[in-house]
Amino acid sequence: MSQKPATPAIEAEHRRLAESLPFEDARDFEDADRGFIAALSPGVVRAQDGRVVWDNDKYSFLGGDAPATVNPSLWRQSKLVAKQGLYEVVAGIYQVRGLDLSNITFVESDRGVIVIDPLISTETAAAALGLYRENRGERPVVAVIYTHSHVDHFGGVFGVATQADVDAGRIEVIAPEGFVGHAVAENVYAGTAMGRRAGYMYGTALECGPRGQVGAGLGQATSTGELGLIVPTVEIGWTGQRHTVDGVEIEFQMAPGSEAPAEMHFYFPRYRALCMAENATHTLHNLLTLRGALVRDPHAWSTYLTEAIRLFGRRSDVAFASHHWPTWGAERIEDYLATQRDLYAYLHDQTLRCMNQGLTGAEIAETLKLPPALENAWHTHGYYGSVSHNVKAIYQRYMGWFDANPARLWPHPPAALAERYVEAMGGMDRVVELARTAFDAGDFRWAATLLDHAVFVDADHAAARELYADVLEQLGYGSENGTWRNFFLSGATELRGANFGTPTVPSAPAIVAQLTPEQLFDSLAISVNGPKAWDLDLTLEVTFTDLDATYHLSLRNGVLVHGILQPGETAQAAVRLTKARMLALLGGDATSEGIDVTGGGTVLPQLLGVLDAGNPSFNIVTP
Repeated sequence: MSQKPATPAIEAEHRRLAESLPFEDARDFEDADRGFIAALSPGVVRAQDGRVVWDNDKYSFLGGDAPATVNPSLWRQSKLVAKQGLYEVVAGIYQVRGLDLSNITFVESDRGVIVIDPLISTETAAAALGLYRENRGERPVVAVIYTHSHVDHFGGVFGVATQADVDAGRIEVIAPEGFVGHAVAENVYAGTAMGRRAGYMYGTALECGPRGQVGAGLGQATSTGELGLIVPTVEIGWTGQRHTVDGVEIEFQMAPGSEAPAEMHFYFPRYRALCMAENATHTLHNLLTLRGALVRDPHAWSTYLTEAIRLFGRRSDVAFASHHWPTWGAERIEDYLATQRDLYAYLHDQTLRCMNQGLTGAEIAETLKLPPALENAWHTHGYYGSVSHNVKAIYQRYMGWFDANPARLWPHPPAALAERYVEAMGGMDRVVELARTAFDAGDFRWAATLLDHAVFVDADHAAARELYADVLEQLGYGSENGTWRNFFLSGATELRGANFGTPTVPSAPAIVAQLTPEQLFDSLAISVNGPKAWDLDLTLEVTFTDLDATYHLSLRNGVLVHGILQPGETAQAAVRLTKARMLALLGGDATSEGIDVTGGGTVLPQLLGVLDAGNPSFNIVTP
């Protein structure tokens, strides 16, 4: 089944949108081009084995006016975000943009360079550093700063630094307090589920082009190279803290619980330059990312932006971030930060107001409109987050999943509900007929609802699958939000073919290696198949010989409990091994040397036997 053109309903909506937005405003394009020095040519980065891990040239189709199959506002954003190369922010600060989902920034110090946010992959970070050095000279890296705990801001660290240089004190690694715990937990605890959903969110399996992936709003896509992590040597813990790296003073502002659980902004007095991490970008950001995460706090987020204006606004000649392009001039910076602040504060306050009037999350999302000043600012548009799903996230943060309607307290799960709906509507053929009528009328949301039920009754029903794919495709074509487009088109792709699984693996070995013993045992507890373990009553003593630490584990009632071994605690068996050997054991290596087991010989195999690995290919659009 092939891709289809845009329907007249989508084309009409795009014409309306094109007439209503200020497309004549070219300031973003001027700012995005300002300071351009050189591009990586070709804009392709490969791994050592020749595999392509990043290809920015595949977005060369992004020129001219938007085609009918792409929302014109998203087309504009993608044209901006796809710009690639080395740019001067101010003399002494340089960014490479367009070589990954995020930006990498180079701040020149007395004898070297400070690297901010080394992208996702070793390969893309190394390519960016190479482009910088090609144009600015062979300055040594003296420090790496992680602005926050998401992988697109630390995963490429081995492309700019080595563990040996960090251990020898030649390179500092600076991060906000709590960084490692949050960075590791997010990529491991729910990593399998997040990774599968991220494939939909970023459109990783989609072909790039006017009928496929055109970007993700925040950046074009995620690179697919080697991930790494070097543990910070300096933790920043309070607003107002100062730290000097090779002659460059940095003033910090903490922003935990905003876009990331561990995040910070910072200011360079030497350059009158402010780094806003990912809390002020040229889009409405996510309060609950569609791949899944903890709900973020828009009230705290807006408060940090107010504080940043007061601390740094008048002292700054430029504000730059971990995505998109900078903003220059103190007056423009203050207006930009204040508008971003107002955006998150308005969503928070108005959602709470409507909630207290009795509206549910879905109802608020359908009715809440931004004020004209926010609606007309390009950088507040929902290219990555959206008003709709952010409002629902705020409702979830305060009220949870239940909207208090008792009929919705205990509904049937999707497949059972679908069977009843389809039967009530007269069977599969009738449901498809109704969906076709909705499709022809341009009511794609209703058509999608009908066909969702249909495929959850019969996933192999050819007519339902084909029409459902066509419906999701039109919803994708109409989306201003890049991640919505990717979700819709990814669903259509799987309906027309096969499950594409998880194209990337977030729980890379270098990240998993940073698990503390407590986090390691937490990940074990998450993996226990409860029903299989109901009748087991096991105790195990685990000694990590390289950490000189011993833990007591117990498994009963399907629950794994762990803690430091206490005086008087006994176990049925004892295991001695290094943490690395434990990681290998949990990865399936039960035969290599390095494990010393005493006592009950069946305890460890019984425990390992009730652990379930995550399924990176679980179904999303079908049952």
